[in-house]
Amino acid sequence: MDILSTLKSRAMAKGGNIVLPEAFDRRTLEAAQMITEQKLAKVILIGSEGAIKEDAQKWDVCLSGCDIIDPQSYHDIDRFANFFYEKRKDKGITPSQAAETVRQPLFFGALLVKFGIADGMVAGAANTTADVLRAALQVVGVKQGLKTVSSCFIMVLPDFMGEERVMFFADCAVVPLPDASQLADIAMSTAETHRALLGEDPVVAMLSFSTKGSAEHELVQKVRDAIQIMTDRKADFAFDGELQLDAAIVPKVAASKAPGSKVAGKANTLIFPDLQSGNIGYKIAQRIGKTEAIGPIIQGLAAPICDLSRGCSTEDIVNTAVLVLLMANKK
Repeated sequence: MDILSTLKSRAMAKGGNIVLPEAFDRRTLEAAQMITEQKLAKVILIGSEGAIKEDAQKWDVCLSGCDIIDPQSYHDIDRFANFFYEKRKDKGITPSQAAETVRQPLFFGALLVKFGIADGMVAGAANTTADVLRAALQVVGVKQGLKTVSSCFIMVLPDFMGEERVMFFADCAVVPLPDASQLADIAMSTAETHRALLGEDPVVAMLSFSTKGSAEHELVQKVRDAIQIMTDRKADFAFDGELQLDAAIVPKVAASKAPGSKVAGKANTLIFPDLQSGNIGYKIAQRIGKTEAIGPIIQGLAAPICDLSRGCSTEDIVNTAVLVLLMANKK
């Protein structure tokens, strides 16, 4: 299974617009060319048209088919500034500060997403995660019903009990020590991401060092409390916990440790109880288990905006754009 090829095919069929605000970066322009040539989406680049085209010529990049929008001359910039001022005035921002902020590429790109001009945004090749998330949170905010922005990884296991398997791991990159409510948010966001990207039903295991009462501890109780929160919210996917990892994914172990569970032994989405265990877990799978890790995918925002590592490749930008397109609400 080539999961990326599958995802690209689905993104191509869905269509959409992706905004890449870091148009001064060579990798971004190369990614714009690849996305356009592969017909994955329409691309919007942000910045001075003259400067972008000059860079493209210097780097031998073809931007045919890409749209370039300059915030300094954008026809609707006043609407963006007014919106941002109204949204942030209780934080002390002035109208002039709002007008200046919305012209910054990250904020302008997020506003294009907020106003439906783009379906999603990918940034972080030249900006920190904090900068990307700040623009995302201040413009699009957190998804209704949630209070937590988190992350997940797609994990492609080459040999899991004799066959290739795709799982989702969360949270491995954002929330250090989630409480029960945040853990429930992470589970619900990851289930939605799984469904959006793979088009299949998520089966969610809430992981712990205990399985169904085999241990008593405040850390175990946190997982149980998260389960109760999801039950009260009437989460529309299969979930269960607390489950040890082997009980979550190995049918024989599940039959022994959690015989009454509809999730145990069948989980395809694993929710770790904290960032420490999640980060260690995905890296063990990646480095020792030779699992391909795709991500991190930022989730929980009201619109899809994803962050990149500043050491990312052109291909990483393209692949992340594909994930963002599939997470968009556009049908």
